[in-house]
Amino acid sequence: MNDMQTTENKASGHPSDEIDLLDILIVLARQKKWIAGCTIGIGGAALVASLLMTPIYTSTAKIMPPQQQSSGLAAMMGQLGALAGAAGGIAGLKNPNDLYVGMLQSQTVADNLIQRFKLKERFETATQVDTRNQLATKSSIAASKDGLIRVSVDDKDPKFAAELANAYVDELVKLTQTLAVTDAARQRLFYEKQLQATKNTLAQAEVALKQTQEKTGLLQPDGQVQAIIANVAQLRATIAAKEVQLAAMRSFATEQNPDYIRTQQEIQGLKAQLVKLEQGQPEAGDFIVPTGKVPQTGLEYVRKLRDVKYYETMFELLAKQYELAKINEAKDSSMIQLLDKATPSDKKSKPERALITLVGIFMGFFVGVLGAFVRESYWKSRKNGFFTASTTSD
Repeated sequence: MNDMQTTENKASGHPSDEIDLLDILIVLARQKKWIAGCTIGIGGAALVASLLMTPIYTSTAKIMPPQQQSSGLAAMMGQLGALAGAAGGIAGLKNPNDLYVGMLQSQTVADNLIQRFKLKERFETATQVDTRNQLATKSSIAASKDGLIRVSVDDKDPKFAAELANAYVDELVKLTQTLAVTDAARQRLFYEKQLQATKNTLAQAEVALKQTQEKTGLLQPDGQVQAIIANVAQLRATIAAKEVQLAAMRSFATEQNPDYIRTQQEIQGLKAQLVKLEQGQPEAGDFIVPTGKVPQTGLEYVRKLRDVKYYETMFELLAKQYELAKINEAKDSSMIQLLDKATPSDKKSKPERALITLVGIFMGFFVGVLGAFVRESYWKSRKNGFFTASTTSD
């Protein structure tokens, strides 16, 4: 039954539902002019389009980032002991190149380049965000396996592409000078902050010592106490002598005698000074300290003086370590090393005309083949319709 239907279908001219390779080749051979025309036409259009495209030039700068560790830094850490341990905890990235790539791709660097080269006017963008995006499409920043970082810039002007690539390196150098990136830089920043804090504390301790000196009147406790004791002894001796003199005057002078009155007043004045030295309160700017308060004021003075000496020692220690950290930062090559400076390219990198033309040819061939089957199907449908119409009219 099936063989009879197949025979009838072939006899009646109806195509089989199965796809035959020979039929495909027959269709392609029959539509070869159409396929060739599409291939040549679209391929030629792709070639013309590639010729009309603006040539793009690429300039690349290669930089070598600094290493994270240094032997000098480790030696300095050993000298500091526990204090260095506090700063040592801030060490190390696993891959420093990733950090520098991120810095090059940062918004800070992009904004500096936009302002430096007036990229908003050059790219004809309306907003800062659009300008950053346009800059990102023209720039390629990546770390390679050889440990170098490559900064490539595409532009129709080869000179501008080289300048922009080198400007990336300049901005990275400026950024690393303001940020603590390496271990040595972090150590330097740590000691710089500690040194500033100790300097402020030392200044406060010096002011407190000065206030204690003004309050107590002590300048040099050892020598000053001896002078106070000597003054007390001298005053007591003078008072005793004046009292003997006054007792002697009573034997020949009355109480209204001018000499007697003057001597009595002198004795009163000397006794007032003696009371002041022994138990009185010193006034501001008065260097006479009461002998009864010498131990208390001496202890207060010694405490303030000890604070000043302590912070002076700390300041000297931190100052030395800060200078060592600065030296180690310089040894650690924290400055970016430019291996290859970007130069204007004399050969375009885009568009790749051969590749564009080749893609156009393949697309033309594909469109031609697809169109060939569409044309063949349309031709058969018209032919079958015409055949059916003729049979019906007969």
